[in-house]
Amino acid sequence: MFVEKLSSMFSKLLHAQPKYITAPVMPAAAQQLPPDRLPRHVAIIMDGNGRWAQKRGLPRSAGHAAGTEALRDIIRASDDWGIEALSLYAFSTENWARSKEEVNALMGLLLKYFASEIDELDRKNVRILILGDVDGLPGPQREAVCSAMERTKDNTGLKLNIALNYGGRAELTRAAARLAQKCASGELRPDDIDQAALENELYTAGLPDVDLLIRTSGEMRLSNFLPWQTTYAEMIFDSVLWPDYDRAEYLRNLRAYASRDRRFGGVKADSAGSEADEAGAAGQNTEEIS
Repeated sequence: MFVEKLSSMFSKLLHAQPKYITAPVMPAAAQQLPPDRLPRHVAIIMDGNGRWAQKRGLPRSAGHAAGTEALRDIIRASDDWGIEALSLYAFSTENWARSKEEVNALMGLLLKYFASEIDELDRKNVRILILGDVDGLPGPQREAVCSAMERTKDNTGLKLNIALNYGGRAELTRAAARLAQKCASGELRPDDIDQAALENELYTAGLPDVDLLIRTSGEMRLSNFLPWQTTYAEMIFDSVLWPDYDRAEYLRNLRAYASRDRRFGGVKADSAGSEADEAGAAGQNTEEIS
């Protein structure tokens, strides 16, 4: 009953005010970026919903509802612009510690989102994957996300990964336990465990590493999100609050990514000597040069 009343309030709020997506950018705008300079895998920490609401004298839950509008447009933009994979931090293992009212509202919005968006996502050939402990979700939410994954499992378009009940340390612990079980059963030898073996036990098995991680609201930390997958990700900490994040801002972030020189711990051939000298003088090695 509470969730239904809250959803009704959010619906009235969203229809009474202008759309939050205020700066549409047509797909052609992204064509200014060469395909080889676009990230294959973008991960976004959607932060700032609560502060957005508080600035307007609204409950924090209203910010989450407004953030859903931004979510829709960024997913569509990623699909329009040819991003291969998009991972979104929706609900962490630590978020259960928030107030019961806010958790209930978030769970209600989760159901509402899948009910309203699944047809379009499936029609656009989007494949949905949930990153996190699905079994730990409440029954209706668990059923909704499992149904979405099953329905879209054979789609070949945008890989939309939604982190729900997710924690990076829990993911790595889970992977280690699964490898230990395989060793105990004789399926695997300890000497066979390498990076590839561990990656195969992660929720993101089969996906490329994250190329670009964006966090909105100005906070500058990963908050236990994809620690393994973001090892060499370029990071952008954007001051825009998530409900105000739109295609224009997303495109600015993609352009910033395209302008960066990614060396993965190495150096360019034409500058290797000078950079190696600098690293040596500082008591570093080239692996520490980002």
